[in-house]
Amino acid sequence: MMFPLGRFAAVVAIAFAGFNVGAPTAAADEDAPPPPPLHSVQYTVFSEIPFQNADIYYRDVDPPTFAEYSHNPYVYSPKIETNIGPNQMWTLNVQLANPDQWAMVAATAPETKLTPNFHCVLAVDGNVVATDQGPKGALCSIRNW
Repeated sequence: MMFPLGRFAAVVAIAFAGFNVGAPTAAADEDAPPPPPLHSVQYTVFSEIPFQNADIYYRDVDPPTFAEYSHNPYVYSPKIETNIGPNQMWTLNVQLANPDQWAMVAATAPETKLTPNFHCVLAVDGNVVATDQGPKGALCSIRNW
């Protein structure tokens, strides 16, 4: 028994129509807001005299909310210990969506009688936006809280 061509095309169209049920559409992706642009953030820390085991805290990711950050800030502020000096700078490049809120680097001297005179520099997208210096610590940030 032969199917008329029109009837065969209708059966094939119905059969293939079932394959598209529930498939995501491009329109749904278009409705989602685009991710915020990332900014290049560069942290630099050095001291005026060679200093071993400086504590450096920095922010390398944007916390999802201020409440999340406030609940446990050290989750979002890693710390490293490193040697720095006038010719031994510590530099880190990160990408942040909101550097005005989250970019931060701080250097401190753990219990010591030395005064290394720390310096920090914070640059966003190639522009220096904050500097600081202090005998036993320095904090570079552009947030206002």
